[in-house]
Amino acid sequence: MPIIKHQQFIKAPIKICFDLARNVEIHTQTTSKTKERAVGGVTKGLLEEGDTVTWEAVHFGIKQKLTAKVTTMQKPYKFVDVMLKGAFHSFSHIHQFIEEGNGTIMIDTFQYKSPFGPIGVIADKLFLEKYMRDFIVSRAKELKNIAENMA
Repeated sequence: MPIIKHQQFIKAPIKICFDLARNVEIHTQTTSKTKERAVGGVTKGLLEEGDTVTWEAVHFGIKQKLTAKVTTMQKPYKFVDVMLKGAFHSFSHIHQFIEEGNGTIMIDTFQYKSPFGPIGVIADKLFLEKYMRDFIVSRAKELKNIAENMA
């Protein structure tokens, strides 16, 4: 079960970073490369504990849907979302925020299990883990740019 961990320093207050990370419209903006958009559940505004959202996006040239639920919310330090339905067997995404000097350290910890048993494990090694790491890093950089322009 791959675990992807990424840290991003953002020169902005923790509350701005936290709220941007759980904002549905900002999520859409930071994932424009995959044409991600909210099509079910909460489709606008800030996600809260217990909320679900269904995302539609294009990955590997295939339009896909994924439904996630926010299971934990500790404002403005942490929230967790887990997949309810989608292409993965399962996933959990922990979003953490730590005040540091004149900014915030945003930490993404994404743990997932691929579908299709041993074939999924091979896909992880060949391309999926790198693809997911690149996706998370790209989104973090976009959030950094937005937050720093607001601060």
